[in-house]
Amino acid sequence: MAASCTGCRSGLRWKAKAAWGAFGGAGTMEPCRKGAGRLRLAWPGLTRSRGSFTGDRKAVSVDLGSRKLEISSGKLARFADGCAVVQLGDTAVMVTAVSKTKPSPSQFMPLVVDYRQKAAAAGRIPTNYLRRELGSTDKEILTSRVIDRSIRPLFPAGYYYDTQILCNLLAVDGINDPEVLAINGASAALALSDIPWNGPIGAVRVGMIDGEVVINPTRKEMSSSTLDLVVTGAPRSQIVMLEAAAENVLQQDFCHAIKVGVKHAQQIILGIQQLVKEHSVAKRDVQKFFTAPEEIVECAKQIASEKITAVFSDFNHDKISRDEAINKLRLETEEQLKEKFPEAEPYEIMESFNVVSKEIFRNLVLNEYRRCDGRDLTSLRNISCEVDMFKTLHGSALFQRGQTQVLCTVTFDSLESSVKSDVITTVVSGIKEKNFMLHYEFPPYATNEIGRITGINRRELGHGALAEKALKPVIPQEFPFTIRVTAEVLESNGSSSMASACGGSLALMDAGVPISSAVAGVAVGLITRPNPEKNGDVEDYRLLTDLLGIEDYHGDMDFKMAGTNKGITALQADIKLPGIPLKIVMEAIQQATETVEVPLSKRARFVGPGGYNLKKLQAETGVTVSQIDEETFSVFAPTPAAMHEAREFITELCKDDQDYQLEFGAIYTATITELRDIGVMVKLYPNMTPVLLHNSQLDQRKIKHPSALGLEVGQEIQVKYFGRDPTDGRMRLSRKVLQSPATSVVKTLSDKNSIVMGSAIPESASSPS
Repeated sequence: MAASCTGCRSGLRWKAKAAWGAFGGAGTMEPCRKGAGRLRLAWPGLTRSRGSFTGDRKAVSVDLGSRKLEISSGKLARFADGCAVVQLGDTAVMVTAVSKTKPSPSQFMPLVVDYRQKAAAAGRIPTNYLRRELGSTDKEILTSRVIDRSIRPLFPAGYYYDTQILCNLLAVDGINDPEVLAINGASAALALSDIPWNGPIGAVRVGMIDGEVVINPTRKEMSSSTLDLVVTGAPRSQIVMLEAAAENVLQQDFCHAIKVGVKHAQQIILGIQQLVKEHSVAKRDVQKFFTAPEEIVECAKQIASEKITAVFSDFNHDKISRDEAINKLRLETEEQLKEKFPEAEPYEIMESFNVVSKEIFRNLVLNEYRRCDGRDLTSLRNISCEVDMFKTLHGSALFQRGQTQVLCTVTFDSLESSVKSDVITTVVSGIKEKNFMLHYEFPPYATNEIGRITGINRRELGHGALAEKALKPVIPQEFPFTIRVTAEVLESNGSSSMASACGGSLALMDAGVPISSAVAGVAVGLITRPNPEKNGDVEDYRLLTDLLGIEDYHGDMDFKMAGTNKGITALQADIKLPGIPLKIVMEAIQQATETVEVPLSKRARFVGPGGYNLKKLQAETGVTVSQIDEETFSVFAPTPAAMHEAREFITELCKDDQDYQLEFGAIYTATITELRDIGVMVKLYPNMTPVLLHNSQLDQRKIKHPSALGLEVGQEIQVKYFGRDPTDGRMRLSRKVLQSPATSVVKTLSDKNSIVMGSAIPESASSPS
């Protein structure tokens, strides 16, 4: 049964029974002013405006550069637990959040995020034969994953209640991207609901145009941006999620972009907090949080701690044998726990063992710097590569890193085989088709399992998209064919997406694609120890290079980064904590990066004639050296081994260039090492690089050659030190000024000042005595 006004044709129809109950039966039927004898619905506290109801609508605006982001709630979808509409320009996204009050049988957080693009939002009609939206597109799935990764870490531990986030695209202006609006909308909807959630969060897209950072760039600006970075931040400038594609962006520029993004995300967080304060919504009382009881955990520790430690300390185990040993201990421990706690639920027994196993694994890394396969924290697993695996293929490669193995193939086809974008993607990104794609496959046998082989799942799509981002910048712009790279994971024990990027790079070269540079990628993990005194703070942490599967499972972060010897091309950070400090993310990015502080006096030797030393360093080690300022150089290496080799090269290059601290105006004894037409080369101490003492500074008289003064190699002379030339750092010495009658005291030498790796140069030292 429904009621409507046939006079004004408003189109507002309410199920009378449901609507009456929702408002406590307070609704009334009133005459409509537009037609005699006709009726309309009237509800207390609600008025009609422009054909819709407006109730307790509240909104906040956040300044993001020259534009404003508006977040509102209270007008639409009020039966949902939470709803928010986020608008930037004329692009608007509505996000709803609903969570059941009864627990789910799942033993994990059953969160579903669906981002749906509507053709009507762009003023278009779908082009399929039904002329309506059908299944989810790749863009919708990838955006849903980004939203999921942004909000999932902030749900309370043990909250196993079915929760659904729906993102509905209301309007697209073709200028502003709706993806980050959906992330902020999900944050606002959850924060405004009674669903337990430790938010809010804020998200921005960061671009880089001509070296300048741009927040939430427009579609036109993105076309000329070398960086596409989405940053999701939590309160106190912490980071929850990162997703990026870049065109060989330098490490220092990347770090700067993240910092700027986090700063603007804090403004969005403050806006949502203000909106929550105005709505005054209390969080619901949860029936139960599914966590392991302390008494069962303590019992599990007494039973299994030593045995679990022995398994994780045995470096002879591989993935399969280690998993089998732990599973055997699990069954034994669970049987004993069931006998001691017969009334405990099955989940509590299983989770108690998981808690103990995870704690032991993490403590070995935190306290003893020990990884379960015997590597140190920054070492890579053994790598082997093969190309031209099958002659009939256009290109093929097999990449093996430890127990992760990926077979990549390359196929060429005509440009007509390129991927055609859907209507909304075309409107938002301006890209109608692409002639390079990477498809990632993860069959169940890769982890010694069985399963149904169905269509592509969200995980496979996300991993393939990341590897595609890593390789795309090196593909020639005007390549005359469509390129399809397939990456099939044959064995998996950590970081198969980065192995796909490495294998894809090899396969492209094998196929003869003139890529601009080889691409490599690695995953960095994180193990943290929380601060017991400050909730949410990290007391200690360890970063792990080249992540294993078990380290990902027991760790707090999976930080994947790919790039060339010129810079970063792709990055993805999956963080399990409700936020990590900015400094940890910076250190993860810099895991294969170092800075070299070079005083002006050493710069000429470090760089070499015409940059010869730097070119040689880069050619022999594969690192990239970039000058940050007059005395600081950034060294980026694709692997820790390359960085170690570069460090040895620099040390060898500069080992004989150790310099004592010299006092301005002091007199020193110099040894002549060489006679030249224009002067003599002298040393003030044995391991010093000889410097020129010009003829004009040798004597009060004008001479054409040092031999005119009877000077010889090996002879000691007195010289006065006048500091260094501010332009080239060369040492300024004079013998001529000592021929005046004034007397001076000859100084001796003390502390050294050298090129410093990874730390700042001492600004000054006490004068030698």
